[in-house]
Amino acid sequence: MKAVAILQGNYQVSGKVVFEQNAPGKLVTITGNLTGLPPNNTRGFHIHTSGDLTGGCSTAGAHYNPFHRFHGAPEDFVRHVGDLGNIKSDASGNSNFVMTDKVISLNGFTSIIGRTVVVHTFFDDLGRAWDGEETTETGNSGSRAACGIIGIA
Repeated sequence: MKAVAILQGNYQVSGKVVFEQNAPGKLVTITGNLTGLPPNNTRGFHIHTSGDLTGGCSTAGAHYNPFHRFHGAPEDFVRHVGDLGNIKSDASGNSNFVMTDKVISLNGFTSIIGRTVVVHTFFDDLGRAWDGEETTETGNSGSRAACGIIGIA
């Protein structure tokens, strides 16, 4: 199965993210090609609950978290389903990446179809800053630079 999101936002960030899963229960491969990021920068990258972009990225809801856990890193057991960590841009402000995730899915209870993928304005501390509530909810990853609804391709 394959899904895609076309990202746009108020910060000149745009691009495409593709999600592929060979079978239910298998890893999801995530391939992204984004432009318009600050050069040599690291940004939080998450799946948000809602596919509602009527108010721009701000109406996409919170991180997708059906198990009601604290924010964490992609490799953590305790994490939001939507916690995909960080992406990095090159010297030209482009981010071309491939990653895999074992928690999100393109079907079943943890399906991300119809939800929103978001690139944030700050680095995601992966819930490790322990400086208050924001680290356990968002990883202090800041505003939403770009977003796109995930649809079946």
